[in-house]
Amino acid sequence: MTDAARTTATISRLGHQGDGVADGPLFAPRTLPGEIVSGIAEVSRLTSIRIETPSEHRVQPPCRHYKSCGGCQLQHASDSFVADWKTDVVRNALSAQGLETEFRPIHTSPARSRRRATLAVRRTKKGAMAGFHGQASDVITEISDCQLLEPALMAAIPVAEALALAGASRKTPLAVTVTTSEAGLDMLVKNGKPLDGPLRIELAQLADRHRITRLTWDDEPVAMEQPPVQPFGTALVCPPPGAFLQATREGEAALLDGVLEITKGAKRIVDLFAGCGTFALPLAQAAEVHAVEGEREMVAALDAGWRKAKGLKKVTTETRDLFRNPLLPEDLNPFGAAFDAAVIDPPRAGAEAQVAQLAKARTRVIAYVSCNPVSFARDAKTLVAAGYSLDWVQAVDQFRWSAHTELVARFTLKD
Repeated sequence: MTDAARTTATISRLGHQGDGVADGPLFAPRTLPGEIVSGIAEVSRLTSIRIETPSEHRVQPPCRHYKSCGGCQLQHASDSFVADWKTDVVRNALSAQGLETEFRPIHTSPARSRRRATLAVRRTKKGAMAGFHGQASDVITEISDCQLLEPALMAAIPVAEALALAGASRKTPLAVTVTTSEAGLDMLVKNGKPLDGPLRIELAQLADRHRITRLTWDDEPVAMEQPPVQPFGTALVCPPPGAFLQATREGEAALLDGVLEITKGAKRIVDLFAGCGTFALPLAQAAEVHAVEGEREMVAALDAGWRKAKGLKKVTTETRDLFRNPLLPEDLNPFGAAFDAAVIDPPRAGAEAQVAQLAKARTRVIAYVSCNPVSFARDAKTLVAAGYSLDWVQAVDQFRWSAHTELVARFTLKD
């Protein structure tokens, strides 16, 4: 390859996926604003990148797997740069909707704090290998020294390889979702061989040998030594296999602190997209809560956790698709007894239909938790147009070194 075949570009900004963007647009992964880079232009993407003039924010990636692994996108940038960039992602999303507010300092989860990950695990001629796919690749990079995962999660790698030896085909890698729990490792395996009698026996023996607290194979329960419970406040909940869980304990705590502050003093709270009770059950230490969630199994787990806990106020539950069937003003003001506050934590699509009904119901205080600044800003515009004040936003970075940003925000109805 000659230098004449290479294109030189200046990176002007980062895109939403964390790639550098030059004029064209030309996307250059793992570059930073202000850098002069060269590479091979392939349609709108720059490959074989060489950093000609580095940014002052460029650092040595802390993980030795970073170059080949696709699990992280931003280890080449300083912590302060990433914190400012993620905050600006939220700020810019609001600005695009004509909104501005106070921004609290971002909360970033520490290294080695991810308690949940999905490993790609493949059988090989010599055994098995587990790790993450490379960037835009089906090649698996082994991650023996990952800087992202909790040590207990790292300990699951040889277990995942043993599962592949027992029940993976040579053609299709397993997707092994591993979650740490109070009782041990909770493992959900997808893309495995059909679960016949001999395989079920082998997997059950493997689970016992490796002390897997629960093993689920393509939605079929195989073994459960004891329930893999998660603490939500004073309650212990056993989520369904693969159920949503905040990525780090520190990130969950930061979001919960914001929710508790926003709803302080409320006597009756509605928790929308409640999951297994991440917010509903801690809130029940001081208020009655009505928790609404679309997945029936998650609702059942939340309710069971509440019933077994001591000292909590009343928690009622409802299984309801809040996208197609949002709670209406009459649901939010039953018999004239309005909820004092609402908590809403929707998926990435946001909660356009439900937010419109919250605005009509005039719910006085809303704690909005979001994993997508763009859909959050859209919903925030609806609330502000309906007479709410967006009091503050706090970004929460629990997907460290990724382009992903979460947040918690306070809305109050103006008098």
